[in-house]
Amino acid sequence: MKKKIALVTGGYTGESVISLKSAAVVEKTIDRDRYDVTKILIYPGDWHHLTEDGEKFPVDLNDFSLTIDGEKITFDGVFNILHGSPGEDGKLAGYFDIIGLPYTTCDQLTSAITMNKGYTKAVVDDIPELHIAKSIQLFEFAKEHLDRIKAELKLPLFIKPNNGGSSIGMSKVKTWNELPEALVKAFAEDKQVLVEEFVSGREFSIGVFRGKGKITVLPATEIVSSKEFFDFEAKYIPGVTEEITPGRMNEEEVARVGRVVTQVYEKLNCKGAVRIDYFLEKETGKFYFIEINTVPGQTETSLISQQIRAIGKEVKDFYTELIEEMF
Repeated sequence: MKKKIALVTGGYTGESVISLKSAAVVEKTIDRDRYDVTKILIYPGDWHHLTEDGEKFPVDLNDFSLTIDGEKITFDGVFNILHGSPGEDGKLAGYFDIIGLPYTTCDQLTSAITMNKGYTKAVVDDIPELHIAKSIQLFEFAKEHLDRIKAELKLPLFIKPNNGGSSIGMSKVKTWNELPEALVKAFAEDKQVLVEEFVSGREFSIGVFRGKGKITVLPATEIVSSKEFFDFEAKYIPGVTEEITPGRMNEEEVARVGRVVTQVYEKLNCKGAVRIDYFLEKETGKFYFIEINTVPGQTETSLISQQIRAIGKEVKDFYTELIEEMF
């Protein structure tokens, strides 16, 4: 018997566009000999399945089921590819936990913590060989914060929404005059904002996943952007960024990065596939943690897909491992 898998996508934020693109790739790549896949679109107050001819069937939230042509359809598990809220911040995970439905991504607590950049850094701060840029976490916009930032941090700075994704609302500040506008931009996206000192280094992103009962660290991708930083445009517009997989690291760096990211994965109690972004500082080679993404993109050109192919694995087999790991 094939397992029935619900592929959840959409979302409540601007990242829903990327989520739909990821879902389209998962839907056509997943092993259809093993799984029956039904795509579920999740929007505020509107959770539904859309048939190929455009007919819409609502999800029964009592048990996350569908009724189509008088037949009730329930699911064995969920392949979660919903970026942002509620798929990445723990809300959806909590709901699935309550109704007893397994899913491919991190649990409710881990998802909630890792969605908050400041809280995540506090948890991983004591991991050996991991460094964190000096930062201030703000919970409101107030004029007195400008003086505190000037007193405690050095330019240039990164200003970013603490719970956001896809680098939406993020700015690089080189002069103090730019700071107020950058804070307003970030607070427009979130109630919490992280103000962080800039680390001059080579930027990398690395996939880590649990499959067949063991943690696998994928080859890192080096991000070489024509933009000042890896923003929304750099991430999603072709040609703006060069992505080198495997990234240019020596043997010692590869081994050290592998040790660090495995400990990050374990300490945060991650499940499924995550993507960890980091810098290797130019002068010292030190590993500086940037952030973790617990529902990484799965588009054709996404970093995880590149890294899976770099180890000679089919993306289809990777999806099978993620699905089987939740049972």
